[in-house]
Amino acid sequence: MAELPIPDVSPARCSGRFTISTLLGMEEGGRGPYTPTEGSNCDSAQPTQLSSSTLCTRTFGYNTVDVVPAYEHYANSKGVGDPRKGRPSLADLHSILKPDPSRLRTPVSDLQHSNGLPEAGPEAGLEEAEGEPGRDSEPEPVRFGWVKGVMIRCMLNIWGVILYLRLPWITAQAGIALTWLIILMSVTVTTITGLSISAISTNGKVKSGGTYFLISRSLGPELGGSIGLIFAFANAVAVAMHTVGFAETVRDLLQEHNSLIVDPTNDIRIIGVITVTVLLGISLAGMEWEAKAQILFFLVILVSFINYLVGTVIPATAEKQAKGFFSYRADIFAQNFVPNWRGPEGSFFGLFSIFFPSATGILAGANISGDLKDPAVAIPKGTLMAIFWTTMSYLVLSATIGACVVRDASGSLNDSVAVGSPGCEGLACSFGWNFTACAQQQSCRYGLSNYYQSMSMVSGFGPLITAGIFGATLSSALACLVSAPKVFQCLCKDQLYPLIGFFGKGYGRNSEPIRGYLLTYVIAVGFILIAELNAIAPIISNFFLCSYALINFSCFHASITNSPGWRPSFRYYSKWAALFGAAVSVVIMFLLTWWAALIAFGIVIFLLGYVLYKKPDVNWGSSMQASSYNMALNYSVGLSEVDEHIKNYRPQCLVLTGPPNFRPALVDFVGTFTKNLSLMLCGNVLIGPRKQKMPESRLMADGHTKWLMKRKIKAFYTDVVAEDLRSGVQMLIQAAGLGKMRPNILVLGYKRNWRTASPESLEDYVGILHDAFDFKYGVCVMRMKEGLNVSRVLQAHVNPTFEAAEHPKNGTGSRAAPGTAADPTTLASEQQASTIFQSKQGKKTIDIYWLFDDGGLTLLIPYLLGRKKRWGKCKIRVFVGGQINRMDEERKAIVSLLSKFRLGFHEVHILPDINQKPRPEHIKRFDELIAPFRLNDGFKDEATVNEMRQGCPWKISDEEVDKNRAKSLRQVRLNEILRDYSRDAALIAITPPIGRKGRCPSSLYMAWLETLSQDLRPPIILTRGNQENVLTFYCQ
Repeated sequence: MAELPIPDVSPARCSGRFTISTLLGMEEGGRGPYTPTEGSNCDSAQPTQLSSSTLCTRTFGYNTVDVVPAYEHYANSKGVGDPRKGRPSLADLHSILKPDPSRLRTPVSDLQHSNGLPEAGPEAGLEEAEGEPGRDSEPEPVRFGWVKGVMIRCMLNIWGVILYLRLPWITAQAGIALTWLIILMSVTVTTITGLSISAISTNGKVKSGGTYFLISRSLGPELGGSIGLIFAFANAVAVAMHTVGFAETVRDLLQEHNSLIVDPTNDIRIIGVITVTVLLGISLAGMEWEAKAQILFFLVILVSFINYLVGTVIPATAEKQAKGFFSYRADIFAQNFVPNWRGPEGSFFGLFSIFFPSATGILAGANISGDLKDPAVAIPKGTLMAIFWTTMSYLVLSATIGACVVRDASGSLNDSVAVGSPGCEGLACSFGWNFTACAQQQSCRYGLSNYYQSMSMVSGFGPLITAGIFGATLSSALACLVSAPKVFQCLCKDQLYPLIGFFGKGYGRNSEPIRGYLLTYVIAVGFILIAELNAIAPIISNFFLCSYALINFSCFHASITNSPGWRPSFRYYSKWAALFGAAVSVVIMFLLTWWAALIAFGIVIFLLGYVLYKKPDVNWGSSMQASSYNMALNYSVGLSEVDEHIKNYRPQCLVLTGPPNFRPALVDFVGTFTKNLSLMLCGNVLIGPRKQKMPESRLMADGHTKWLMKRKIKAFYTDVVAEDLRSGVQMLIQAAGLGKMRPNILVLGYKRNWRTASPESLEDYVGILHDAFDFKYGVCVMRMKEGLNVSRVLQAHVNPTFEAAEHPKNGTGSRAAPGTAADPTTLASEQQASTIFQSKQGKKTIDIYWLFDDGGLTLLIPYLLGRKKRWGKCKIRVFVGGQINRMDEERKAIVSLLSKFRLGFHEVHILPDINQKPRPEHIKRFDELIAPFRLNDGFKDEATVNEMRQGCPWKISDEEVDKNRAKSLRQVRLNEILRDYSRDAALIAITPPIGRKGRCPSSLYMAWLETLSQDLRPPIILTRGNQENVLTFYCQ
């Protein structure tokens, strides 16, 4: 490979980097880009205003403004096009460099770099980039690794009282084989969910917020917000549930020793409140103390397990044998291997619903994601390891206790008999015990099927099992007490719901949500005081299952959208397994408690609807956004394969609005009949040099789109930069749209100032109408008495459009002179007119003057308006021309035609006086209107006329006035008719005349439109189709 040429530059000048001032000095001095200049020393101690982290000749052999890849360039990136830290903009690299104070950036120091990357690692680079100079460094927050932060926390949350008190009983009911199947089925769901969590948490930097953060950033704020709220509440109530489980165990111990404080129910309340208060104190002491308490609980549970396993190998005493424990026996294992269903809960799915909650709790580690050193490593590793070890503990426990304890035992030492005694039935007979009587009467107090404390009985030292129960309940309560505020804090900071922002404040180096802790404490105490959580517990389980379902769906959805941004570093997941996990989670919700599942779904849907209604201003790059793009792309491509048919015709409008907020009435009018029906595109032409107008275009586009959304107009905004108005509109007409979703109607406002505007702008305006017809567009021109342009009301700069009085080439907008003030009454009327189409139109009329057959567009637009609520009470009247002696026949013919179109227009009027001569004063007014534009050539020959009209093609020759006299008088007469018949209409729709291209001067054509639509109070739309059918009365 050929080496890059290295200029002969002094090494002293290349030990730093190039600056803008250096480049400007070189360019202004006329030197080459690689020639060193005086003062361009890269070792200069002077701070540079825009500098790259690229080394000079040491890196590429020449100086450059470009930078090498670095972490800080990508940190805190939000959206496409946002400025990055330290990286030069495209203008810096592509355009002529000029000092611009608005773009000054603090340079990323290059003195410590040897390869363009910070020596302290990416985190240090980020902190330096985000830090403020002169600010004291805050103490480092406590961060946990995958063992202490995730694995131990998840294992403690998964283990619970069901492990100690219910798993032996489930083993007796279902047998060892089906118990293992129940365990493995439950673990399959949690494992798939764990894989999905691992994939999501490794697809980018995870912050605090846990489950809510993962779901909301993946599926968006709608589902994420609803799940975040109910998940935080479920954790708060779970604190009460686990605390009551602990309090009940303590109460039972007190009851055994006749040491009740008050009574059984109030003892639970007293012990529960004291316990949760102590747990709150541990939490408020900080995450470090909470982690130490969790490790203590973990050690207690491990000791209780070891105590149990040791107890299984210790030879059974007579007392334990009387309770059904005989150490490991193959016969007992064989008998307990098969099921023995008993009682109302004696079914596979009944036992599955009892066991499944003991497999949950896998989100405990993810819920404190903000307190982990590296969540992307800790969450997958810790969660999956926790699932593995807890699964092994369940399998071992069910197999060992099923091999040691028989199902039924009396507990009486008097039931010992000699082996082989007659009348003795059951497996215990071979071990010298006769439990036949209690087994037949189903009155046995002991054995796996009857005694919930079998683990305590089997263990080497019973109180250690009780300590294990205490550790399991308290650790779960503590984990939920920490999870709920952490999740809720992130939700509060996102401000998706009202009145909760108060709880988002963090304190201390770990940003502890102390207010959230206190709220969780209040909720937990409230439910502890109920002291009966059997009705609440199923709803909590369903809330957790909702979270599992959505996490799995998030993983599936992100995978199926094929978004380039979905790049999880954890590869051991499957989108179809995630979908299966989501479906199974929903099924299990209904298997557990169907009514609780319905309540959970109802709450989720309600919260989802609220966020959808509020539309929070957040952009997290969710998979829903990627899915929207995929769907739009697929449907747009699929639409190209669909043949067009008149029945499916839709008026797709290109609306020449300029800035949409300058002509709100025009936007509202078109938006009314295109909403949820067809395409609406607001076009704006920026006149001037491209280099000058492009930045303006980029800045304006987002603002105009947001204005349309705020006004609830379903439309797109697009702009083009052009040298003049007409060429810009030609660009829009040809390039706007996508595939079959392309405009077919050009909508524009009427040029009120055509008589005083520059003749060139008049030519452009009429030329645009000709261009639209050339490109097979229909045309709709709207005129309002007050005008459409409210830029004076906004006191903003108007872009050169149809109502601008400037020369189209100078690119400056029309604005009132500095010394002139607009009439307040005029401004008020303009302001009122801007909202005319946003209010209900009442019981007025929509008058259609269908004078010429243009394919039916003149009828279709009023029909679509009449379907809308604001126009629903308006009566539609159709006026057509006719002869006075054939009025009835012509009316019947039109009514018959309209009935075939099924438009519902029943009021038809024939205009027999349409051919009458207009009033002389109106004729005179028309003549005065065109007088300034007449050539007054005296009917000279065509060559002479063309020579006289050289440079002023808008002038009207005497011959053209004479040839078009009848057509001109028709417009005068039609205006008289409109004023007579439609004085109080809500809207007038009329078919305008068409001026023949090259034969009708622009000033004459504008005089026709002016005469036709002048002095009318209602808005008028001059609609002309492209002479192709848009209505049909056939069904195929």
